[in-house]
Amino acid sequence: MVTNNSYTPAQAYEVEPETNLRAMLMRYVRNWPWFVLSLVLALGAAYVYLLYQPPGYKVKASLLIKDEKKGMDGTSMLKELDLFTPSKVVENEIEILKSYTLMDRVVTNLGLDVHYYTPTRTVKKEIYGDSPIRLLVEKPVAQLPDEALEFTFLDARTVMLNGQPYPVNQSIRTPYGQLRILTRKPISSKMEPLVATIANHTETVEGYLGNLTVEPTTKQATVLMMTLDEAVPDKGVAILNQIINEYNKEAVIDKNKEAGNTLTFIENRLGLISGELSTVEKEVELYKSTQGITDLGAQAQTFLSTVKDNDTQLNEVNIRLSALGDVERYLQHQAGQSGLAPATLGLSDPILTGLLLKVSELEAKRDEVSRTMSPNNPLVQSLDSQLKTLKASINENVQTIRQQLTSNRGQLLANNQRLEGMIRTVPGKERALLNITRQQAIKNGLYTYLLQKREETALSAASTIPDSRLVDAARAGSKPVKPVKMTIFAIFGLLGLLAPVGFLTAKDALNNRVLHRTDVEDVTQVPILGEVVKSRQITIDNMVFKPRLQSVIGEQIRTLRTNLHFLRSDPNTPQVVLFTSSISGEGKSFMSLNLGASLALVNNRTVILEMDMRKPKLHKSLHMENHSGLSNYLIGEATIDELLQPVTGYDNYFIITAGPLPPNPAELLSSPRLGKLFEELKERFDYVLVDSPPIGLVTDSQLIAPYADATLFMVRHDHTPKNSIKMVDVLFKEQRFQRLSIILNGVGEGESYYYNYNYGEYYGGSEKKKWLGNGNA
Repeated sequence: MVTNNSYTPAQAYEVEPETNLRAMLMRYVRNWPWFVLSLVLALGAAYVYLLYQPPGYKVKASLLIKDEKKGMDGTSMLKELDLFTPSKVVENEIEILKSYTLMDRVVTNLGLDVHYYTPTRTVKKEIYGDSPIRLLVEKPVAQLPDEALEFTFLDARTVMLNGQPYPVNQSIRTPYGQLRILTRKPISSKMEPLVATIANHTETVEGYLGNLTVEPTTKQATVLMMTLDEAVPDKGVAILNQIINEYNKEAVIDKNKEAGNTLTFIENRLGLISGELSTVEKEVELYKSTQGITDLGAQAQTFLSTVKDNDTQLNEVNIRLSALGDVERYLQHQAGQSGLAPATLGLSDPILTGLLLKVSELEAKRDEVSRTMSPNNPLVQSLDSQLKTLKASINENVQTIRQQLTSNRGQLLANNQRLEGMIRTVPGKERALLNITRQQAIKNGLYTYLLQKREETALSAASTIPDSRLVDAARAGSKPVKPVKMTIFAIFGLLGLLAPVGFLTAKDALNNRVLHRTDVEDVTQVPILGEVVKSRQITIDNMVFKPRLQSVIGEQIRTLRTNLHFLRSDPNTPQVVLFTSSISGEGKSFMSLNLGASLALVNNRTVILEMDMRKPKLHKSLHMENHSGLSNYLIGEATIDELLQPVTGYDNYFIITAGPLPPNPAELLSSPRLGKLFEELKERFDYVLVDSPPIGLVTDSQLIAPYADATLFMVRHDHTPKNSIKMVDVLFKEQRFQRLSIILNGVGEGESYYYNYNYGEYYGGSEKKKWLGNGNA
């Protein structure tokens, strides 16, 4: 028999297929109980999660910094005395406040590496100021155990630590290292147990640094806002206050160190000048006593006044030269290293004074920065470079001033020689006395000047205060900022809704079975004859099509019955329809049995052949005996009349069962009697339906195919493998089956293109459809 696949099956209607989005949404809607269950479980998990999450509070404090770049005016009546209060840069102070060194002192002083808890049913409640004891870790072990320390109070002098008694206020040896249990208040056996944990000191410091935020309130402001997230408000307040105290203490120490260095310099100069002044005064006393001088003549007063003025200028030049010598010794002594610049006593040059003041400021700033940064830090290296450049400029300025002063001293010495020539007229005794008293006046003036500067430095050091001012002391918010309950519930709720979506999506992605009509249409060109939805009305006999059947599946079987006419080449000749599939369980028997019943109900003589001789099912569905059947006919042991059995409840509907299972079904179907069977059946019946084995497993269907006028290939939703559809397309292109078409079976609700309306409402309304005729259709 020659096959022919060159046909286009007519459809009973043309309906634009629904979008994949609606089909996907319908799939989720059908699984709504899973979404409800997942949402309820997620919200319950959120509630349990919140029970075990300690609350977090935000603690804030603000600090005012004197910044030389942001509008702080340093003008005051005591500015000249404020020698050791250089202005600061806000960005540098932020780094100092967030430095590891500063936080390390805070953690050590407050004992923050030990946490104290009171046991509760849910989360451990941390306490800080209310703890009756403080655990001091004197020498911790190398590896701290994760086990918590449980304290039970026995009496005022003894506590139980993890079941072992230890005395309080004494150094004790434990598995955790050398500890000391200090009592903050009297303890007794009536107190509730306490739990403590010892954390790694470095990790504790880094943890608090991670939670600390220091930033200016605005871009132009010098007020720093310090923020810390902490579960215990009192603990957070104590930490911020301690940070501010340590910061101010360190600033005062720096100022006192600078003032002490300057006072030492002045005291050394005073000691030297004091010795020289004492020597001159003794010379005056000795000369007057030996020479008997009491008063100078009026004639010598004019010469003395002139010489005195000239000598005063000469002494000033010498003092400046001496001060320049101190500066040169400072530059030579401090070459290549940092230190404090000398006082600019006796120097009137504003450029040199400014350079020395700038060096002093940079020295102080470098000393401050080097406490928190390494020498290789770019900021420290930048300060060292600036100091080196300034010292070079000072050295050049000193040489220039020295040349000028040397020239002035030469002129003054020349004037002295000229005046001394005039004074030769004065008696030698009076001239000698004048020289001695002149030296006395010079040393006395320099000594008085140094005493004044020493008092000013001591006064400035005594009034040293930090360069910052506390604006707002640390305070904690009245309500916790975390966890945010609504956010937690929203996140868990969203996860609860996404979990079923992800599960269904993953299931579809991993599923290699046909789930949608497009899975078939995208792979093969074989036409789809119709669809049959998954039925809840299937009985134990698999017969759902009965007289006056009013259901979705009944209408779909009627549609297949109608479409079957379009597969006939001649409407006046009988039609042999072959049912096959790729694997077992795709609904061949169910569909052939019910389609045959539908054909019989419209007065078509129909016979169904149970030609699956390996695993027959039709006779079991119809509760019939299978003593003899097709296998007997094919071997010539029975006739058609002996094998035909009527289907109970249907007129014009007959069945021929498979009969005894043969050992060689393929060879048996190759018998010439198979063709004779179909010829005899065509003479007696309008439709011959053949229930054959799956084509993907055995070749039986291909042996029967030449005798079939049409082949219906069953594809079952969520059962047929997708790769089987490619096999159908190959069979179609190779024209191995006559008029090959596909029937989609077991389509879920919302998956069908043409049957998404509600048949229940159509048939189950208050006014039922009045059927005309005999009602068998």
